Amino acid sequence: MRRAIALGFFDGVHLGHQALLRRTVERGAEKGMEPAVFTFDRSPREFVTGVPVPLLTTAEERREAVRRLFPIEEVIVAPFDQRMMTLNWVDFVLMLAQTYRAGWLVAGHDFRFGHQNAGTPALLSKKAAALGMGCDIIPAVTLDGVTVSSTHIRALLGQGDAEEAARFLGRPFAISGPVRHGKGLGSRLGTPTLNLVPGERQLVPAFGVYATHVTAGGRTYPAVTNVGVRPTVDTDGGVTVESHLLDETASLYGAACRVEFLHMLRPERRFDSLDGLREQIALDAGQARAYFNA
Repeated sequence: MRRAIALGFFDGVHLGHQALLRRTVERGAEKGMEPAVFTFDRSPREFVTGVPVPLLTTAEERREAVRRLFPIEEVIVAPFDQRMMTLNWVDFVLMLAQTYRAGWLVAGHDFRFGHQNAGTPALLSKKAAALGMGCDIIPAVTLDGVTVSSTHIRALLGQGDAEEAARFLGRPFAISGPVRHGKGLGSRLGTPTLNLVPGERQLVPAFGVYATHVTAGGRTYPAVTNVGVRPTVDTDGGVTVESHLLDETASLYGAACRVEFLHMLRPERRFDSLDGLREQIALDAGQARAYFNA
């Protein structure tokens, strides 16, 4: 069976990406083709420039989000390496047609591809037609006049604006990973935490304290989460994501955990004493409860 293939990096699988994926599913149904996604295992921009790009989602999270939101099982995650970087744009389209059995292509208005980004949406449409394939170019999706993009969402999270980021994503921003053993300070302060260590390329929101939802062990809990470097107690500068479950206790070490960021309560700050930190944690928990009860 030929495929209707969505093209892009899809970091965050935001509302703009979702419009593209929705069209892919529609074309697949209309043409009797299998809907599929073609993406890369790493950021092409980072590979080309050498400048790290913090990502909203890992490759596995992108695959999972596509499958959760749409009836698309086939998510092709190709390696972006030297060969892919230097592939001529014409050969890229031929690869899609011949190797991946593309019968229809769907791309965004700003999609660029091939060596030195020589391929454009117009060239993609023209070459697809020459090869007997259909092609849709999806226009920009906007909210309040602002184009939905991964770059804009990263900027919102950098400002701690979890609510606005969620509007553009279509769901709350989340960080996932296994629960790690920490230093036990939370327990000594009376507020035990579930600790995650973000991956090397994982974007984290602005350092601070957030009302969150934590999903682990098959349950979802309201929580208060600190993102940052714990300046009161640590000097190593390592970034951690520490979540205290509100009015719950659970032993979840090693369990897969997902933290959804809902609302920023305050920026991270350094306290002069552990007593001051303990008092502030109690206030943070109270504010988080008020948020959930509002």
